[in-house]
Formats: sequence, C-alpha cells, structure tokens
Amino acid sequence: MLFFHNPNVRSFIRTAAWGPVILFFVEHGFSIGSIQGRSMQPTFNPDSNKLRRDIVLLNRWIAVTHEYSRGDVVTLYAPDDPDRVITKRIIALEGDTVLPLPPYPDKFVKIPRGHCWVEGDEIFHSKDSNEYGPVPLALINAKVSYILWPFSRFSKVERIENSRVSVFKGDPLKDQD
Repeated sequence: MLFFHNPNVRSFIRTAAWGPVILFFVEHGFSIGSIQGRSMQPTFNPDSNKLRRDIVLLNRWIAVTHEYSRGDVVTLYAPDDPDRVITKRIIALEGDTVLPLPPYPDKFVKIPRGHCWVEGDEIFHSKDSNEYGPVPLALINAKVSYILWPFSRFSKVERIENSRVSVFKGDPLKDQD
C-alpha cells in the first residue's frame, strides 16, 4: 500500500487516467491535420508550394453523427487506396442525381443510400467521384472546419454548393414524365 502513497505514483495514475479521455477526443472529437496536394486549390494550399501545407482543424464527431451537407469539405479514406486519406468536397448526397464529367462512363448517376459524390475544387488536379463514382459515407472520417495555418489565412472553411457537375435533387428523368 505504500506504493500508492508515493506522490510520483499518484501523479502518474492521475495523468494516465486522462489517456482514454484524450484518445476519445482525438478519435471522435477534434484534431489537427495538414492538407496535401493541389486537388482542393484554391480553398487549400493556394500557392502550390509543396513545402507549405495548410494546417486545419478536423471535426471528427461528424463521422459519428453523419450530419453531412452538400458543400462540406471532408477527409475520407481513398476508395482505391484505403491507406491514403484524401480531402474533397461533398457535391451530392443519397437520392441526388449527378451528371458526371469524363472519364465517368455513365450519363447520369443516382447516388445510392449511404453514399455521396465528392470532388476536388481544382478540376485539372483531382481524382474524385468522376473517376471512382459514389463513395460510401463510411469512408468519411472528418469534416474540415477551420484553416489554422498559415495564420494569415485563418478562417472557417465555407460550405460551397456549386460544382463543375450538374446535381439534381431526386431523379431528373422521372420528373420529366
């Protein structure tokens, strides 16, 4: 019992007791990340300098609540490489119909339940749903909430609903009848 009367041991136990709380907060609350690549220019990394990356605040709770909106910027596991995390903007949600761009083979795509359509903001440097189609919502791991660094660009990440593809709420072919 003298072991627990040692102030160093008690201090260690008090500190270690916070470990699960901190781990839960980082995994399901908020964390800090960096944005790599050019696919989200000009929203992120506008100057194309590979040595400078935007540092952002990630809201991981949204992956638990699934409260997504068109125009949200999210991080997700790449559908073609689950070891890689990518940053894209949600363009369409389940039930919407998208008129995709090449190289996507279909003229219209109805977004199935539990999926969304994501795209990068930079048309010429983005591998997105126009290549791999609708992505499962389960691949989303965070919403990008704020740009933290560089400090001169500190701001809330805006929800932008316009895109380079046409999005129809519902089925445009069925609505014509």
